[in-house]
Amino acid sequence: MAEMGPPRARTFPGGAVESGMHGAGDVRFFDRFAPVYDLVMPPADPGALGTALDRADRPIERVVDIGGGSGRATLALDVPERIVLDRSAGMLRRARERGLDCVRGDARGLPFADDSLDAVTVVDAFHHMPNQRGVAEEVFRVLAPGGVFAVNEFDPETLLGRGLVAAERVVGFGSAFAAPDELVRFLERVGFEADVVERGFEYTVVGKKRESH
Repeated sequence: MAEMGPPRARTFPGGAVESGMHGAGDVRFFDRFAPVYDLVMPPADPGALGTALDRADRPIERVVDIGGGSGRATLALDVPERIVLDRSAGMLRRARERGLDCVRGDARGLPFADDSLDAVTVVDAFHHMPNQRGVAEEVFRVLAPGGVFAVNEFDPETLLGRGLVAAERVVGFGSAFAAPDELVRFLERVGFEADVVERGFEYTVVGKKRESH
Protein backbone atom coordinates (compact mmCIF):
# COMPACT_ATOMS: atom_id res chain seq x y z
CA MET A 1 0.00 0.00 0.00
CA ALA A 2 1.08 3.57 -0.54
CA GLU A 3 2.95 5.20 2.32
CA MET A 4 1.25 8.15 3.94
CA GLY A 5 2.73 11.35 5.26
CA PRO A 6 1.65 13.32 8.33
CA PRO A 7 -1.96 12.54 9.34
CA ARG A 8 -4.44 15.03 7.88
CA ALA A 9 -8.03 14.99 6.74
CA ARG A 10 -8.69 14.80 3.01
CA THR A 11 -11.84 14.71 0.94
CA PHE A 12 -12.39 12.21 -1.86
CA PRO A 13 -14.87 12.79 -4.73
CA GLY A 14 -18.43 12.62 -3.44
CA GLY A 15 -17.48 14.03 -0.06
CA ALA A 16 -15.97 10.91 1.55
CA VAL A 17 -13.38 11.96 4.11
CA GLU A 18 -10.05 10.24 4.56
CA SER A 19 -9.06 10.40 8.19
CA GLY A 20 -5.32 9.83 7.87
CA MET A 21 -5.42 6.68 10.02
CA HIS A 22 -4.13 4.37 7.30
CA GLY A 23 -1.07 4.23 5.07
CA ALA A 24 1.82 2.86 7.14
CA GLY A 25 -0.66 1.36 9.61
CA ASP A 26 -2.34 -0.55 6.82
CA VAL A 27 1.03 -1.88 5.70
CA ARG A 28 1.67 -3.33 9.16
CA PHE A 29 -1.80 -4.89 9.13
CA PHE A 30 -1.22 -6.56 5.78
CA ASP A 31 2.25 -7.74 6.80
CA ARG A 32 0.62 -9.59 9.69
CA PHE A 33 -2.30 -10.75 7.56
CA ALA A 34 -0.15 -12.04 4.67
CA PRO A 35 0.17 -15.71 5.78
CA VAL A 36 -3.61 -16.23 5.77
CA TYR A 37 -4.69 -13.63 3.19
CA ASP A 38 -5.18 -16.08 0.34
CA LEU A 39 -7.07 -18.49 2.60
CA VAL A 40 -9.82 -15.98 3.36
CA MET A 41 -9.97 -13.99 0.13
CA PRO A 42 -11.65 -15.50 -2.94
CA PRO A 43 -9.72 -15.74 -6.22
CA ALA A 44 -9.94 -12.64 -8.38
CA ASP A 45 -12.48 -12.71 -11.21
CA PRO A 46 -10.59 -12.02 -14.45
CA GLY A 47 -13.78 -11.13 -16.36
CA ALA A 48 -14.17 -7.42 -15.57
CA LEU A 49 -10.41 -6.85 -15.54
CA GLY A 50 -10.12 -8.48 -18.95
CA THR A 51 -12.93 -6.32 -20.29
CA ALA A 52 -11.19 -3.21 -18.93
CA LEU A 53 -7.89 -4.15 -20.54
CA ASP A 54 -9.71 -4.73 -23.83
CA ARG A 55 -10.54 -1.00 -23.85
CA ALA A 56 -6.88 -0.20 -24.54
CA ASP A 57 -5.87 1.16 -27.93
CA ARG A 58 -2.56 -0.67 -27.83
CA PRO A 59 -1.41 -4.27 -27.27
CA ILE A 60 -1.26 -5.14 -23.56
CA GLU A 61 2.16 -6.60 -22.93
CA ARG A 62 3.30 -4.97 -19.67
CA VAL A 63 0.98 -4.50 -16.70
CA VAL A 64 1.68 -3.33 -13.16
CA ASP A 65 -0.79 -4.23 -10.39
CA ILE A 66 -0.34 -1.53 -7.74
CA GLY A 67 -1.33 -2.50 -4.23
CA GLY A 68 -1.22 -6.01 -5.68
CA GLY A 69 -0.33 -7.70 -2.40
CA SER A 70 0.02 -11.45 -2.69
CA GLY A 71 -0.60 -11.40 -6.43
CA ARG A 72 -4.16 -12.72 -6.14
CA ALA A 73 -5.41 -10.45 -8.92
CA THR A 74 -2.16 -10.31 -10.87
CA LEU A 75 -2.39 -14.05 -11.52
CA ALA A 76 -5.71 -13.47 -13.27
CA LEU A 77 -4.06 -11.22 -15.88
CA ASP A 78 -3.18 -13.08 -19.08
CA VAL A 79 -0.35 -10.83 -20.30
CA PRO A 80 3.34 -11.44 -21.13
CA GLU A 81 4.77 -9.26 -18.32
CA ARG A 82 2.91 -8.70 -15.06
CA ILE A 83 4.43 -6.96 -12.06
CA VAL A 84 3.15 -6.62 -8.49
CA LEU A 85 3.89 -3.34 -6.71
CA ASP A 86 3.11 -3.03 -3.01
CA ARG A 87 4.45 -1.51 0.22
CA SER A 88 3.94 -4.68 2.26
CA ALA A 89 7.03 -6.91 2.36
CA GLY A 90 4.97 -9.75 3.80
CA MET A 91 2.47 -9.69 0.95
CA LEU A 92 5.20 -9.45 -1.66
CA ARG A 93 6.86 -12.57 -0.22
CA ARG A 94 3.64 -14.42 -1.02
CA ALA A 95 3.62 -13.01 -4.55
CA ARG A 96 7.23 -14.05 -5.15
CA GLU A 97 6.41 -17.56 -3.96
CA ARG A 98 3.88 -17.63 -6.81
CA GLY A 99 6.61 -16.79 -9.30
CA LEU A 100 5.51 -13.21 -9.89
CA ASP A 101 7.83 -10.26 -10.52
CA CYS A 102 7.58 -7.85 -7.59
CA VAL A 103 8.57 -4.29 -6.77
CA ARG A 104 8.32 -2.82 -3.28
CA GLY A 105 7.35 0.79 -3.78
CA ASP A 106 5.02 3.71 -3.21
CA ALA A 107 2.11 4.21 -5.60
CA ARG A 108 2.54 7.98 -5.29
CA GLY A 109 6.00 7.73 -6.90
CA LEU A 110 5.92 4.80 -9.30
CA PRO A 111 9.42 3.55 -10.20
CA PHE A 112 8.68 3.34 -13.93
CA ALA A 113 9.56 5.62 -16.82
CA ASP A 114 7.07 7.89 -18.55
CA ASP A 115 4.85 6.13 -21.12
CA SER A 116 6.40 2.75 -20.27
CA LEU A 117 3.36 0.63 -19.28
CA ASP A 118 0.44 -0.68 -21.30
CA ALA A 119 -1.90 -1.03 -18.33
CA VAL A 120 -2.07 -0.47 -14.59
CA THR A 121 -4.55 -2.23 -12.31
CA VAL A 122 -5.70 -1.69 -8.74
CA VAL A 123 -7.91 -4.40 -7.28
CA ASP A 124 -9.69 -3.90 -3.93
CA ALA A 125 -6.96 -1.49 -2.81
CA PHE A 126 -7.54 2.04 -4.10
CA HIS A 127 -9.62 2.98 -1.05
CA HIS A 128 -6.59 2.31 1.17
CA MET A 129 -4.31 4.72 -0.68
CA PRO A 130 -3.69 8.22 0.67
CA ASN A 131 -3.32 10.99 -1.90
CA GLN A 132 -5.39 9.16 -4.48
CA ARG A 133 -5.08 12.13 -6.83
CA GLY A 134 -1.30 11.76 -6.69
CA VAL A 135 -1.58 8.03 -7.40
CA ALA A 136 -3.85 8.60 -10.40
CA GLU A 137 -1.51 11.27 -11.77
CA GLU A 138 1.44 8.90 -11.44
CA VAL A 139 -0.49 6.19 -13.27
CA PHE A 140 -1.29 8.68 -16.04
CA ARG A 141 2.41 9.53 -16.31
CA VAL A 142 3.66 5.95 -16.64
CA LEU A 143 0.95 4.78 -19.04
CA ALA A 144 1.75 4.83 -22.74
CA PRO A 145 -0.82 6.61 -24.94
CA GLY A 146 -3.74 4.25 -25.52
CA GLY A 147 -3.02 2.41 -22.28
CA VAL A 148 -5.58 1.86 -19.53
CA PHE A 149 -5.97 2.18 -15.77
CA ALA A 150 -8.38 -0.47 -14.44
CA VAL A 151 -9.71 0.05 -10.91
CA ASN A 152 -11.76 -2.62 -9.14
CA GLU A 153 -13.43 -1.20 -6.04
CA PHE A 154 -16.35 -1.50 -3.63
CA ASP A 155 -19.43 0.71 -4.00
CA PRO A 156 -20.16 2.41 -0.65
CA GLU A 157 -23.71 3.17 -1.78
CA THR A 158 -24.74 -0.52 -1.86
CA LEU A 159 -25.95 -2.37 1.22
CA LEU A 160 -22.83 -4.53 1.39
CA GLY A 161 -20.71 -1.48 0.69
CA ARG A 162 -22.11 0.40 3.65
CA GLY A 163 -21.31 -2.60 5.81
CA LEU A 164 -17.73 -2.71 4.51
CA VAL A 165 -17.24 1.00 5.17
CA ALA A 166 -18.42 0.52 8.76
CA ALA A 167 -16.22 -2.55 9.24
CA GLU A 168 -13.08 -0.79 8.02
CA ARG A 169 -13.76 2.10 10.38
CA VAL A 170 -14.02 -0.38 13.27
CA VAL A 171 -10.68 -1.94 12.28
CA GLY A 172 -9.16 1.54 12.25
CA PHE A 173 -8.62 2.12 8.54
CA GLY A 174 -9.21 5.63 7.25
CA SER A 175 -10.36 4.24 3.90
CA ALA A 176 -11.77 6.58 1.24
CA PHE A 177 -14.40 4.92 -0.96
CA ALA A 178 -16.19 6.33 -4.00
CA ALA A 179 -19.21 5.19 -6.00
CA PRO A 180 -18.58 4.19 -9.64
CA ASP A 181 -19.72 7.44 -11.27
CA GLU A 182 -17.77 9.48 -8.73
CA LEU A 183 -14.62 7.57 -9.58
CA VAL A 184 -15.25 8.14 -13.31
CA ARG A 185 -15.46 11.91 -12.75
CA PHE A 186 -12.35 11.78 -10.56
CA LEU A 187 -10.31 10.04 -13.28
CA GLU A 188 -11.63 12.43 -15.93
CA ARG A 189 -10.32 15.37 -13.91
CA VAL A 190 -6.87 13.75 -13.96
CA GLY A 191 -7.06 13.51 -17.76
CA PHE A 192 -8.34 10.00 -18.42
CA GLU A 193 -11.19 9.05 -20.70
CA ALA A 194 -13.14 7.04 -18.13
CA ASP A 195 -16.12 4.69 -18.04
CA VAL A 196 -17.80 2.10 -15.80
CA VAL A 197 -17.13 -1.46 -16.97
CA GLU A 198 -19.16 -3.29 -14.33
CA ARG A 199 -21.47 -2.15 -11.52
CA GLY A 200 -22.45 -3.75 -8.23
CA PHE A 201 -21.02 -4.10 -4.74
CA GLU A 202 -17.69 -4.82 -6.43
CA TYR A 203 -17.39 -2.64 -9.52
CA THR A 204 -14.77 -1.84 -12.16
CA VAL A 205 -13.94 1.50 -13.73
CA VAL A 206 -11.45 1.96 -16.58
CA GLY A 207 -9.56 5.11 -17.48
CA LYS A 208 -7.83 5.35 -20.85
CA LYS A 209 -4.94 7.66 -21.64
CA ARG A 210 -5.78 9.22 -24.97
CA GLU A 211 -3.48 8.75 -27.92
CA SER A 212 -1.14 11.65 -28.59
CA HIS A 213 -1.81 13.64 -31.74
